Amino acid sequence: MFLLPLPAAGRVVVRRLAVRRFGSRSLSTADMTKIWTTSEGREDSNLLWSASAGCRQIQDLELSSVEVDPCGDAQAAAEGAVLGLYEYDDLKQKKKMAVSAKLYGSGDQEAWQKGVLFASGQNLARQLMETPANEMTPTRFAEIIEKNLKSASSKTEVHIRPKSWIEEQAMGSFLSVAKGSDEPPVFLEIHYKGSPNANEPPLVFVGKGITFDSGGISIKASANMDLMRADMGGAATICSAIVSAAKLNLPINIIGLAPLCENMPSGKANKPGDVVRAKNGKTIQVDNTDAEGRLILADALCYAHTFNPKVILNAATLTGAMDVALGSGATGVFTNSSWLWNKLFEASIETGDRVWRMPLFEHYTRQVVDCQLADVNNIGKYRSAGACTAAAFLKEFVTHPKWAHLDIAGVMTNKDEVPYLRKGMTGRPTRTLIEFLLRFSQDNA
Repeated sequence: MFLLPLPAAGRVVVRRLAVRRFGSRSLSTADMTKIWTTSEGREDSNLLWSASAGCRQIQDLELSSVEVDPCGDAQAAAEGAVLGLYEYDDLKQKKKMAVSAKLYGSGDQEAWQKGVLFASGQNLARQLMETPANEMTPTRFAEIIEKNLKSASSKTEVHIRPKSWIEEQAMGSFLSVAKGSDEPPVFLEIHYKGSPNANEPPLVFVGKGITFDSGGISIKASANMDLMRADMGGAATICSAIVSAAKLNLPINIIGLAPLCENMPSGKANKPGDVVRAKNGKTIQVDNTDAEGRLILADALCYAHTFNPKVILNAATLTGAMDVALGSGATGVFTNSSWLWNKLFEASIETGDRVWRMPLFEHYTRQVVDCQLADVNNIGKYRSAGACTAAAFLKEFVTHPKWAHLDIAGVMTNKDEVPYLRKGMTGRPTRTLIEFLLRFSQDNA
């Protein structure tokens, strides 16, 4: 790493030599296979690490400006710089120096700005996820997304649906979770209308929006319960991706749906053994109130079908089992469409924020539909394969042939696994979702 001080200009140029980048669109299938079977991949690219590390050193020196050498990839350099500089300090009196990162030289400004946009989208998700739950209530979350989306594009609509609307929609599964808290639930519905054809079917993204998850009556252990302020990571990532798509002015229609509430224990809360009814009429036996994310997603997925979408994609910090299975290495993807899987996989190769396909076998479906009191149980019969049985549960509320469920529990936080992100909430896989939307719009054109 070379740090070249320019005291007269009051800035520093960050330069890195001999950078290798993986994840290019020109990679062959053999190259891609190598990426996924070794440590190589854009996530491990020296460039993101170097830009991030260099810019943090500048921040530690309390210098307000830095120019970053793109080393042949201005987008990756920008992403590394913007992601690396971010740290949540909104509630601290002493804040880190705000550093303005710019492209060094007369390189590819368009690619640099694209990288800034992608990284800023992820940072928005990080901010939403990191904010304490007493600050980031369902109502406040919806207001922040409304402000960001409307400032991103005039081609947008935001509907912040109150409890009365949720009741009218017969979303009994969602309401059964929300009723345990004094904080009112919100069903956030956002529209980006980028297609020149207003009637073109949209892509629908659905995000789990539990702004704090105590576990309910099936209460969690106190250790690390504070991390459950980020249990709305699915809502944060899908909404941030749509805000970014609006900034890119993509020529497609996108709808984002986020059922938002807290999962709390109280005299009104779900009790183990309760049976609730979802929007599609199916009854659900709630044997574990800490398996609440799938309950709110069930109603949102049913509602997603009413828009005649091209694709339905949901993201959720759904299961600890996914963290056990894949850790922070990749987002687990369960899908009924190989076409959709390939699109997500290709997008993740480009960004380095990787995804991995998981099974949706009938083997797992049988474990959730074998239920004593209702049509389906909110947990599987056995302790094994919890991420798979959770996905099988969601599949019971999906009829669309192009649906994907992204379990992002394992990538929710960062300790030191991803060097270009500081410790804390990651906002992953926002950049992969943005890249997916960008590529979809190009294919659609």
